[in-house]
Amino acid sequence: MQAKRIIPCLDVDDGRVVKCVKFKDIRDAGDPVELARRYNEDGADELTFLDIGASYKSRATLLDVVKQVAAEVFIPLCVGGGIRAIQDMRGAMNAGADKVSVCTSALNRPELLREMADAYGSQCVVLSIDAKRVSGADGKLCWHAFSHGGRTDTGFDAIEWAVRAVELGAGEILLNSIDADGTGGGYDLELNRRILNAVPVPVIASGGAGDLDQIAQVLLSTASPEMDMSFSPEESPGADAALVASLLHFGKTSIQEIKNYAKAKGVCVRMQTA
Repeated sequence: MQAKRIIPCLDVDDGRVVKCVKFKDIRDAGDPVELARRYNEDGADELTFLDIGASYKSRATLLDVVKQVAAEVFIPLCVGGGIRAIQDMRGAMNAGADKVSVCTSALNRPELLREMADAYGSQCVVLSIDAKRVSGADGKLCWHAFSHGGRTDTGFDAIEWAVRAVELGAGEILLNSIDADGTGGGYDLELNRRILNAVPVPVIASGGAGDLDQIAQVLLSTASPEMDMSFSPEESPGADAALVASLLHFGKTSIQEIKNYAKAKGVCVRMQTA
């Protein structure tokens, strides 16, 4: 069984790690270099660095900060924010990224995903989907993909967009629930289930982690009694990885505590060796 990953997320704005609630109400959470060092030592499987202001402020990713962070970690580093063209991807990779994440730029020009995959391989291309529940034309609830840091509703169905993106070359999906982000109420399990069942690539669950049980739950299975149970357990796989931010940044738990709890619940995780 492939080990599930625990991935700390550094949402960076103007050189500082910040945390939001539903992509708003920003508050400071620390220095990205110091946090990266701590999480690397604590046994994180990967690290995600998202320059959350890059897209809507139309500025380049803070490559100097990326370089400093990359120097502190010996685990895969994913960098996102302001990646609009191959040269931006090249800059991030040269700064120390192992893969890059794109959201707004891919929605604006989907062919960018193919160009990135052709240049560096699908394993280096992560599609970030900022999804929010909306009422569809038929009155049924669905999810739309939002751009510009969750500010603009593109009208694209998030599940359909994930399928198309993988066809174009995305090798992984970073699935952000705008509704759950920063609330501590748990991941959007139904959203994760639908994406997991729609695409053949790894899916990273993001947004809403409030306690250890919620993290273990999203990794074990995306089914719950409140959901449509017309599918079998085999159709509701757990996410391949869980993105965690507030719980770690504000000292409510640690990577090792998360892994110890998840392992006790039956999740296959990679533990540190002495």
